[in-house]
Amino acid sequence: MFDHPSFDAHEGVHAFHDAATGLKCVIAVHSTALGPAAGGCRMWNYTTGEAMLTDVLRLSQGMSYKNAMAGIPLGGGKAVIWGDPKSDKSPDLFRAFGRAVESLRGTYYTAEDVGVDVADMSIVRQETRFVAGLDEGAAASGDPSPVTARGVYLGIRQVAKRLFGTDDLNGRTIAVQGVGSVGGYTCAHLAAAGANLVITDIDPEALASVARSTGARIVAPGDIYDVEADIFSPNALGAILNEKTLARLKVKGVAGGANNQLVVPEMGEFLRRKGILYAPDYVINGGGIINVAAEISGKYSRDWVEATLAQLMVTLGDVLDEALKTHQPTNYVADRIARARIAAARPTR
Repeated sequence: MFDHPSFDAHEGVHAFHDAATGLKCVIAVHSTALGPAAGGCRMWNYTTGEAMLTDVLRLSQGMSYKNAMAGIPLGGGKAVIWGDPKSDKSPDLFRAFGRAVESLRGTYYTAEDVGVDVADMSIVRQETRFVAGLDEGAAASGDPSPVTARGVYLGIRQVAKRLFGTDDLNGRTIAVQGVGSVGGYTCAHLAAAGANLVITDIDPEALASVARSTGARIVAPGDIYDVEADIFSPNALGAILNEKTLARLKVKGVAGGANNQLVVPEMGEFLRRKGILYAPDYVINGGGIINVAAEISGKYSRDWVEATLAQLMVTLGDVLDEALKTHQPTNYVADRIARARIAAARPTR
């Protein structure tokens, strides 16, 4: 564990197994310097336990940085459940997961992520109060995906402004990978702004629905990297920016909601050398956790969410501007700022 390449000084990594329900779960707590760790629960049919561990460690660290850049009083954590979300879900399984979360006694707050929805979190809530993204209750905020998508859309405009001198997306071509909850809402914003969309997903029904509503052109999943576009927006899973895909990209910018888009941090420098402006994923996709933070506070305020999201876009713009001015990779600039914010908070807790 301690010499795992993605360990990065995690405060805690907790493995849970419940034989009765089949639950196999890992909850990783990267940092509580800024507050209790918060991050969604992902359900995915991993090929190996090693793949599961790597995913949760990287996601947890990303949440620490995301929450720090969003300026919210939360640390970083993440949960992953090993299983097929289409066939392995059950109320008992999510109740068992809720008991696992409860056992950490508020060190970690959970919410929705890939493969998990509001209905699942409602079951988790039966076993623990340390859960957000609910659709009922005094401070319930519901699915955070629409807020994440709004942030991604606004972030694409920030990137466009630096690339083209204007954030007007009318007539711009955006290649979108993944049109699920976040990607679908993002496409709706982009279409309303007059962008031309090229989309892909492994779910044919989601593709058909988004294409009907936005007029998007559909391409096969493996072909999205070859699309000539102004901006590429990854909104599915991570590690999609690697040596093979970088060589195929025909875009000027990358801005999307997927977590851990870079297969390794050094890919940020390779993007810079190729002249592609990259919006660090954990900055541009912070809208959802801002929404969750408002719910965790117990006094949900849409005005506060919008104001905090607007400030996050200012932060993203500052990262892009500093990177362009100093000829540094954008992810290096964002990492430095996030680490400094976390380090500054540690002595006060």
